Amino acid sequence: MWRAQGASNTIYLLGSIHLLRAEDHPLPGVIDDAYADAEVIVMELDMDDLDPLYAQAAFNEAGVMTDGQTLRDLMGDDLYAQAEAAAEVIDIPLDMLARSEPWLAAMTAELMMLYRIGFNPMLGVEMTMTSRATVDGKPIEGLETVDEQLGFLDGLPLDAQRDMLLQTLLQGAAMGESVDTLVSAWRHGDIAMLERELLNELQQQEELYTALIVDRNRRGAETIVEWLDDAQDYLVVVGALHLVGDDGVPAMLADKGIGIHQLRDSSGLR
Repeated sequence: MWRAQGASNTIYLLGSIHLLRAEDHPLPGVIDDAYADAEVIVMELDMDDLDPLYAQAAFNEAGVMTDGQTLRDLMGDDLYAQAEAAAEVIDIPLDMLARSEPWLAAMTAELMMLYRIGFNPMLGVEMTMTSRATVDGKPIEGLETVDEQLGFLDGLPLDAQRDMLLQTLLQGAAMGESVDTLVSAWRHGDIAMLERELLNELQQQEELYTALIVDRNRRGAETIVEWLDDAQDYLVVVGALHLVGDDGVPAMLADKGIGIHQLRDSSGLR
């Protein structure tokens, strides 16, 4: 959680974990305080206007192959054999994803593994904030659209998609332990741990890192700068990876001369 101070308003930046477990609730109190102070809630997507049927259809159209090609064809025999071996270790039925492009296969496999260990998007930060804002009548806005997000993923070079799938499967065996570490780091605002566990690894996949993190952070930072001239206070909720490291939104805002600092607990809001 970060706070950026404008001339007449405040913008809170909350790094989200999109899926959480029942045991991860209640959320840290600093989130409640920021939510109470904000007039407008902003997320990566406009969650209260999101059409799940459209989103699912859009994912299928972008990531499911209908031209006779298969995942094996796009991976190549050698990489597919590595992916198949890694998937077998973690009991992911790769043949079920035969018509998926590698980026969609990677996302599907990761979701399957998270669901198995109790993580649920309905318990994630976005859905928790959406439910609360809907009850309280607070407006929700989106930084991006479903089609834009799909464009980032579907537009990845094939090599980057292959790496994405293979790394997802290879890391699956240790997912239970690693996510416990990450959730703990998130709750305690341990930026150094998040950078070591997630950011450093993603930076090794340069094309993926640039397309999914850096470019989107630049656009988000520019939008937030515009909002700092507003009279309303905002709570902006984005994936936690967007708020850490030298390419994170807080660092970009600081480079623009905007006063911003991290909040670790409720006392930081007083």
